[in-house]
Amino acid sequence: MTERDSVIDARAAAIRDEQLHARRVRVDRMFVWLFLLQYAAGIVGALTVSPYAWEGKVHTIHLHVWVAVIGGAGIIILPILLAIFRPGTTLTRHVIAASQMLSSALLIHLTGGRIETHFHVFGSLAFLAFYLDWKALITATVVVAGDHFLRGIFWPESVYGVANPEWWRFLEHAGWVAFEDVFLIWACVMGRREIAESASRQAQVEHLSELEQLKSAALEMAMSELQVASA
Repeated sequence: MTERDSVIDARAAAIRDEQLHARRVRVDRMFVWLFLLQYAAGIVGALTVSPYAWEGKVHTIHLHVWVAVIGGAGIIILPILLAIFRPGTTLTRHVIAASQMLSSALLIHLTGGRIETHFHVFGSLAFLAFYLDWKALITATVVVAGDHFLRGIFWPESVYGVANPEWWRFLEHAGWVAFEDVFLIWACVMGRREIAESASRQAQVEHLSELEQLKSAALEMAMSELQVASA
């Protein structure tokens, strides 16, 4: 590898990192608003759906209202603070990934394990793929699989809507999550590759532009010297 190639590769890597960081900062900000929206939705759901989903008789200040208010705040406070004060960092991405899955778990719990709410998990994984970081998807998958496994043992009605589900039910859910992960991970890899290729082209253009500027400057200097010598 020549010195020219090393210079271009270093500049391409810098451009790639700048673009990825800027993208991830934007995604962090998106999740701040998403967390706040989910928090509000959880409280509204606890006030309207949860009492009927669990008791089916009276509309009261149910325990799940306090779970939505206090538990929801506990889930979102750290990722929001990190997104504001440490945007674009690896830690922030993984905390957001874990917290987003916990938000899904809370919403599933508040609706009594309704199957419709489980689709929130798949939508959340798609949003996390915006980071173009497949490791964040793995973090999210581990969290949601662990949640389904533990609650499936100790409180299955809150996640599956039935009191005695099959022991392997969490594997079925985890399998569908893994199925989506395969395509999202592939999309992340392809997205990063496209950014790297674009950065490489930009670095080459910048290098050629710098060479042209140097040649123009050298030509102007030579012409000036020639004019002075002929004067």
